[in-house]
Amino acid sequence: MNARPPTGGSQRNRRRSAARLAAVQALYQMDIAATGVHAVLAEYERHWIGHEVEGEQYHEAEAAYFREIVTGFVDSQRRLDPMIDQALASGWPLKRVEALMRAVLRAGAFELDRKIDVPARVVISEYVDVANAFIDREETGMVNAVLDHLARGIRAAEFGET
Repeated sequence: MNARPPTGGSQRNRRRSAARLAAVQALYQMDIAATGVHAVLAEYERHWIGHEVEGEQYHEAEAAYFREIVTGFVDSQRRLDPMIDQALASGWPLKRVEALMRAVLRAGAFELDRKIDVPARVVISEYVDVANAFIDREETGMVNAVLDHLARGIRAAEFGET
């Protein structure tokens, strides 16, 4: 599974975009292969982030941000997964969502919940961009809708909904 983060913006923004992409990939791997958090962090930092793999150059990522998203989600999963479940369409629980989309939603939910220094609209946009690298447009619309719903609940003040 390989995709490139957005190329625009400052170097810091590109490194954060790459960290988000790597975090989604790591969460996906943890989900489908039952890889532990420490093993996946070590693997990504040692072999993927900023390295060439199978002819593809992976972008340099902000390693601390990557680790924070992955470990932060794992630490908050019991609280965040039910929130995502509630934001999904009725009758479509998170466990039925395709694993890659589940990883995107989980990483996005973590950032919305814990990275209050990053505007909610930026978080949503970044994860829609990550989703666009892997899934079709209809499904990215679902990512946008679910993360927007979460953001309006978690960060109501940013949307003037207090």
